[in-house]
Amino acid sequence: MVKRLEIQDFLAAPEPMLDVRSPGEYNQGHIPGAISYPLFSNEERAQVGICYKQQGRDAAVELGFDLLGPKLGTMVRWAKNIAPNRTVRVHCWRGGMRSGGVGWGLQMAGFQVTTLEGGYKAFRRWARHVFETSRQIIVLGGMTGTGKTHILHALQDLGEQVLDLEGLANHRGSSFGSLDMPPQPTTEHYENLICDRLSQLDSQRPVWIEAESRRVGVCRVPAELFQQMEIAPTLEIVRSIDERLDILVEVYGETNRDELVAATERIRKRLGGQRTQAAVDLIRQEQPREVCKVVLDYYDRTYRHDLERRNKIIPQVDVSGLTPKAAAQLLVKKAPFLVSTSVSLT
Repeated sequence: MVKRLEIQDFLAAPEPMLDVRSPGEYNQGHIPGAISYPLFSNEERAQVGICYKQQGRDAAVELGFDLLGPKLGTMVRWAKNIAPNRTVRVHCWRGGMRSGGVGWGLQMAGFQVTTLEGGYKAFRRWARHVFETSRQIIVLGGMTGTGKTHILHALQDLGEQVLDLEGLANHRGSSFGSLDMPPQPTTEHYENLICDRLSQLDSQRPVWIEAESRRVGVCRVPAELFQQMEIAPTLEIVRSIDERLDILVEVYGETNRDELVAATERIRKRLGGQRTQAAVDLIRQEQPREVCKVVLDYYDRTYRHDLERRNKIIPQVDVSGLTPKAAAQLLVKKAPFLVSTSVSLT
């Protein structure tokens, strides 16, 4: 009999994890680390679903076996390549027939198989619990170009707990945030990635998170986590304007000019027609530093508006002239005092 495990024990097991849902389901969102091992193609899954609705369960099961039969040998050989020791974890959507059928077939082929009680749906329920878990969050704020992401990575290098929302989203969080970045995950899979990271962190220790809006590009931050970020203490990173321009030119200086123009046009209404045209002209003239000066005016105004919305004193930490590592060290040193007293440090 195939062994079944609850979600946390299933995730903690070391064997390769096979997701037997269709490729479309997998691409929409999957447990991080799971390998796509589809029982049916997208088209076959649709056929079985239609059959179930029109002819009932028995007919759908028979069709499933008809579709599966010619594939069994290939699937067993594929599983041997994935898990030479013949020990695997298997899951589907609800922990029902698909994972049970594949588990039975692999077991007959000499595999030791564990399935997930409740399937991927159980993982998604557990993710909500992970997001709701109370955490000691410290939000790292600061105007565009202050190097918050670099400092966040430096904090992690120092052994601090970090959740990089932009890194997981493949987006820098602005109109220009997708430039030179890989495609973004779906919001569903973004939540899965966040869950995976948070589940590895100690809820009794502080976790640093960069200040974000509810959306990072097309990805939405889980509401339960965002609510905690909204009330968490925030520290504002401050740098000189020249350093900020240096950082932005380093990030976007080699970006495709047509893509920069398109990103600038996306904020035309907020930047204003005159400023937008000036920025576009400067892009065409290969003057990235001057472009950044124009665009920063908009982003600085937006940032100040957000600070006013928060209606609370946010301590500042001036890191002008400091490397990301030195800035991170200063934050670690000052954070306990600043978070507890909300005194501004300039």
